[in-house]
Amino acid sequence: MDYSEFKQSVNLSRQDFYRRIFMENRANIRVKKEETVIKNLEKIFCAALKLSNRNGFQAMSIRDLGREAGLSMGALYAYFSSKEELFGMLQTQAQIHVRRVLEEWISREDNPAERLRTAIQTHLYLSEDLQPWFYFSFMEAKTIAVDTAASIHSNEEYIENVIRDILENGVRTGIFTARNCRLTASAVKALLQDWYLTRWRFARDHISIDQYVAFTIAFVESFCMVENPSSEDHPA
Repeated sequence: MDYSEFKQSVNLSRQDFYRRIFMENRANIRVKKEETVIKNLEKIFCAALKLSNRNGFQAMSIRDLGREAGLSMGALYAYFSSKEELFGMLQTQAQIHVRRVLEEWISREDNPAERLRTAIQTHLYLSEDLQPWFYFSFMEAKTIAVDTAASIHSNEEYIENVIRDILENGVRTGIFTARNCRLTASAVKALLQDWYLTRWRFARDHISIDQYVAFTIAFVESFCMVENPSSEDHPA
């Protein structure tokens, strides 16, 4: 599977993403036509991320947001009552979406080596598909309230914990070399973050997402894999 195939699969669930936001916030959303809500939520989210990643979420005004989204201020307030509520929708729903997709793809594999490859590939593909949100989440954690920042840091720790659990399972079954799994998982997370935080460097060098995925998997495996694991150590 390459990124174009993954993107097609995830795009099929994009409507479900905005539909889920509507269903979970329908008591506060004053527009009741689902098709309209889904279309406008996508406009609002994309505009909010674009403006926030340019100047910061706090600097973004509702007037700026409406202009970028092509919606009046009155129309915007039909979907959220304040910037704080919008921030919560942006943050919480995207977290849920990323975790759901990541867990769905990882669960398809049983072997720890395949689970590690899938976790790396899926997370990188998600960060390419949702790069504005990944960048937004990382940067806004530095400027927002402590409680919300803690939630964002918890989301960053989530992928590190997923990787660590896979590594620990692989060590137990003899597939991975016995190393400090927590430090290894932290190093892997840094490689994953590098893609969406400094994409300009990779674009400058004409490195595609598929090339970076292949490199990262090979790099991590060269550090983690037992050279010649016996068949008794890890059943097929």
